[in-house]
Amino acid sequence: MRRTGTKNRGNLTVCVFCSSSDHVPEPYAEATRSLGREMAARGMRLVYGGGNNGLMGVLAEETHRCGGKITGVIPLALRDLGYAYDKADEIIVTDGLRERKAVMEERADGFIGLPGGFGTIEEMLEIITLRQLGMHAKPIVFLNVEGFFERLLEQFERGYCERFIPENCRTLYTVTGDVSRALDAVKKSYQPSAEI
Repeated sequence: MRRTGTKNRGNLTVCVFCSSSDHVPEPYAEATRSLGREMAARGMRLVYGGGNNGLMGVLAEETHRCGGKITGVIPLALRDLGYAYDKADEIIVTDGLRERKAVMEERADGFIGLPGGFGTIEEMLEIITLRQLGMHAKPIVFLNVEGFFERLLEQFERGYCERFIPENCRTLYTVTGDVSRALDAVKKSYQPSAEI
């Protein structure tokens, strides 16, 4: 693992999982810019997948433009293809995706999932599963822009109804379509001493 930049743990650090696609509808990009602006305004540090493309790039650029601090975590193969956001305050280059997720999990005080594809959904489900297993106690929020996660949440409901998922797992995550409420949920649920 290779690092550049300096580590600053003075403020709340929020890990955001989001799309690398450059072809998503504008409402998703605007919500992403809003999240970056508000994180910067609140003095929250962003840790994310390190990309310069898709919603990842939109988020990094807006957070940076508004004075926010950024840690990008990117696999070596993607960096070598030119996908790294080189203006990040700190760039951590990992050997692969699994290490990337582990670094983001370790650095984050909470997690927000924006709309995204297979990778984004997988990251959110893994971080929920890790909390279910007691491996962390950090807040997790689905930022449900344009109702993007509704079908996934319906699948969760079927899991609850048919008892594949215990009812108490409903408390593992929060769902909101509002950027301010998403950040409020992370801040409200964050407990520095809650790590297991």
